[in-house]
Amino acid sequence: MISPEVNTTSSDKNLEAMRHFSEQYAKRTGTYFCSEPSVTAVVIEGLAKHKDELGSPLCPCRHYEDKEAEVNAAYWNCPCVPMRERKECHCMLFLTPDNEFAGEMQEISLETIKQVRDSMA
Repeated sequence: MISPEVNTTSSDKNLEAMRHFSEQYAKRTGTYFCSEPSVTAVVIEGLAKHKDELGSPLCPCRHYEDKEAEVNAAYWNCPCVPMRERKECHCMLFLTPDNEFAGEMQEISLETIKQVRDSMA
């Protein structure tokens, strides 16, 4: 018996949507992506995957007992409450300029995200 394949990557539509959102949010808030592009790529991929699975970009860097309940509570939907209120991003996606891990970029290409995703498969 052949087992069905499990989709472990996000759809291109939501990956592009989360990439675009991340760039716009960084520019609007004066924050920057991590100096290591693979961190940014992995987080955006995680947001897109949650958007595919749950209909909402739930923070991919936390463990949840009940993801559906967390989506409904909206506290950890990106941008999460700590980010909106205090510019504290647990995922290191949106970093303030004074953060030692902040890079200088507020943009990332879809190609870079896919290259990182493919290298981890």
